[in-house]
Amino acid sequence: MPLSKFSFDPESLPVDAIAGEAALGQERMLEDWLRQRFAAPPDWMPEPADESLATVRMVAASVLVPLVQRPEGLHLLLTRRTDHLTAHAGQISFPGGRAEPEDASAIDTALRETEEEIGLARSHIDVIGLLPDYVTSSGYRVTPVVGLVHPPFELTLDPNEVAAAFEVPLAFLMDGMNHQRLSVELPQGAGRRHFYAIPYGPHFIWGATAGMLRNLFHLLRA
Repeated sequence: MPLSKFSFDPESLPVDAIAGEAALGQERMLEDWLRQRFAAPPDWMPEPADESLATVRMVAASVLVPLVQRPEGLHLLLTRRTDHLTAHAGQISFPGGRAEPEDASAIDTALRETEEEIGLARSHIDVIGLLPDYVTSSGYRVTPVVGLVHPPFELTLDPNEVAAAFEVPLAFLMDGMNHQRLSVELPQGAGRRHFYAIPYGPHFIWGATAGMLRNLFHLLRA
């Protein structure tokens, strides 16, 4: 059973384990270093997405992983989805969505969806690379597109899809001590699903978004 079809409160679950890897060095969160890493990535192993089910027909989608350049260091721009959406309602997510026939590429999908959802124009975004596709339990094969975002910019949220937007310091997200491993028993003998969560203040980042952040972490620390 996909997690998306099973109603539960992830914040109420006990923490099974802390991933615990050392924090990423500050030098690896600088623009020039990131550009070089994505231009010539080393051999590395993406983390299996245990909460994913790849046995259903996958829908192509893309998200933007927006790294905002702030004087105090890079921040990641995230959104909270509205509560009435059919998939991943109320969850913390990257801006993005399903591919449309007119999209020229996964990058084009991510940039178009970002502009539609939060009003961030592609002229502010410098794409530096892609992360491995991530298969979600809701039936999407998501391509994460990593981009540097150049302020100043203003956001205009689509109220039908996005309830809020906020930034998290990249240094916080790139520290294995902040990565929690959780699990939930699914009904009808469907097994136990494991997933990551990265709580930050009032925001509970979990599931596919946390899984993609784990892959960014693995790539940058390799």
